[in-house]
Amino acid sequence: MADSITPEQVLDYLADVDYPADKDALLSAAERSGAPDEVLRSLRAMPPVEYRSRAEVVRSVRVDPTPGRPSGLAAEQARTDAPPRVAEHMRTPREG
Repeated sequence: MADSITPEQVLDYLADVDYPADKDALLSAAERSGAPDEVLRSLRAMPPVEYRSRAEVVRSVRVDPTPGRPSGLAAEQARTDAPPRVAEHMRTPREG
């Protein structure tokens, strides 16, 4: 994504949604609220299931866990080996 978004930003555009709601209802609500392309792309990438709450939407929507992280750092973190269950954005890159 060119501009990183956070889960809170996505939820801002879904304020008028009544749950449960399917993916199409979420997309329609975001479009009515004037959501930017980044938010709409994230919603379109979600699985097509019925979401029972805002918390389920947050767990399913794809966002950058660390907005503003330089792309070089993100690439290095992706290549870095880490113990199991260490998220990519929390890995310490190798030095040198």
